[in-house]
Amino acid sequence: MANPTRGTRGMAVAPHSLAAQSALAVLREGGNAVEAMIAATATISVVYPHMNGIGGDSFWLVRSPKDGVIGIDACGASAANVSRAQYAGRLESGGAIPFRGPTAAITVAGTMSGWDMAHRTSCDKLGGRMPVSRLLEDAIHYATHGIAVTGSQHLNTSKKFTELKDVHGFASAFLPGGKVPDTGAVFKQSRMAATLQALVGAGLDSFYGGDLARTIANDLKNAGSLVTLADLQQHQALLRTPLQLKHSQGTLYNMPPPTQGLISLMILGMMDRLGAAQHDHLSADFVHIAVEATKRAFLVRDRHITDPQAMARNGAPDAQSFLDAASLDANAAQIDMAKAAPWGAGKGPADTIWMGAIDGAGNACSIIQSIYHEFGSGVVLGETGINWQNRGASFSLDPAHINTLEPGKKPFHTLNPAMALLDDGRVMVYGNMGGDGQPQSQSAVFSRAAMMGLNPQDAVAAPRWLLGRTWGQTTDSLKLEGRFPAATVEELRRRGHDVEMVPDFDETLGHAGCVIRHANGNFEGGFDPRSDGGVAAF
Repeated sequence: MANPTRGTRGMAVAPHSLAAQSALAVLREGGNAVEAMIAATATISVVYPHMNGIGGDSFWLVRSPKDGVIGIDACGASAANVSRAQYAGRLESGGAIPFRGPTAAITVAGTMSGWDMAHRTSCDKLGGRMPVSRLLEDAIHYATHGIAVTGSQHLNTSKKFTELKDVHGFASAFLPGGKVPDTGAVFKQSRMAATLQALVGAGLDSFYGGDLARTIANDLKNAGSLVTLADLQQHQALLRTPLQLKHSQGTLYNMPPPTQGLISLMILGMMDRLGAAQHDHLSADFVHIAVEATKRAFLVRDRHITDPQAMARNGAPDAQSFLDAASLDANAAQIDMAKAAPWGAGKGPADTIWMGAIDGAGNACSIIQSIYHEFGSGVVLGETGINWQNRGASFSLDPAHINTLEPGKKPFHTLNPAMALLDDGRVMVYGNMGGDGQPQSQSAVFSRAAMMGLNPQDAVAAPRWLLGRTWGQTTDSLKLEGRFPAATVEELRRRGHDVEMVPDFDETLGHAGCVIRHANGNFEGGFDPRSDGGVAAF
């Protein structure tokens, strides 16, 4: 939706059109932005199951004009009885925690606690009145009656067939008849429908206590996971103070550790100082500044970002301190406009969804939800049909590593939802999926939409870049979509960038989105043509 929409009561964007429509239905019924996003997150857990689900984690930014911006950390910790010794054989052979199977399913799924806290926040802070039964209504319908398999689900199931077909429970959930479902085939999830209905009846917190929690714990035990009922009962979502960047355009927000929200803000802070927005958004100068700022920020990430409790024990600097003017000035000063700095390796792939909404009262919500890799661990629980995340595979088995595996520890998260309150009165929510690509695409979308005059649709659809790896990629090159001018590609190579070209609108570049509410009440939004998404407004 490239042009402002007059008279809307709200706007939402999601990487699947049915999720955007679920949000729209809530807005039309008088719901607020957070209620719209709860409905959308429930729907997208069903209609985009390879990207996310209730067996994963989520992070939320919520803004109300009265109370400001708060963060919700719905990230689960590792099981209390997990240890590096259980993986000793792999460590001795130079290996790592497996990415698939029960030995990867070692962290609690926090997503449901995020929905629960978001709903309570809506009721307490935003005057929300919609019951959970209404907000999960669409998701239950789609799980019961089926959805059309997207090209993305078909492609990812095909790519991961050999890797996942024998993992506990995967085939029964995602390979009907033992085959990859075709694009457009009707895909039903009866067990998921029953689980969502149980959550409606007993409350969202029943995921962590009560009969449903006992069923989940028994399922996990039967699958070979180390996550126990006690681990589920111990978990709770946390209200967090977001990180803030004082930017020339206003104040930007993102989540603190264990997410890489700091990195997204650092990149934009350095780009601001180096005048990136003064260059054409397809120029070598613009891309070079963004990429070099990413390298500087990733150095901080890889040295410091982990479970915030572990950071405190290790005497790590406060994350907010890296956003001080002096710190950003010093990092920006290290960037050479004529030459690319050396680059090592990124964190690797991640599969995720980002969504956002703003309502007519100015309430805003930016939410990101993930099971980590495509289909997470691949473990699908027998009774509940929950596909459990493999976020625990991001831990290291090296005892000296900042993200070393420990009991009850939160893993490092690439997930980070973004929001901005601009000095001209605009409220902006934006974000994207894609591991290392998340902070990079955020820098592109924010700069183009907030600073360079592009409408959100053009800002999201414009060609992007990716330094390093994300889902579906194994190389650490600087990847550029083919729509960049040849002169830009040539100049970046001349400056020393290891450029690799990827197809136009390739999913490798992630699924981004953006919604802006202007001071006069008009809305603009943009969804990613690389996804199956849409923007919906009322």
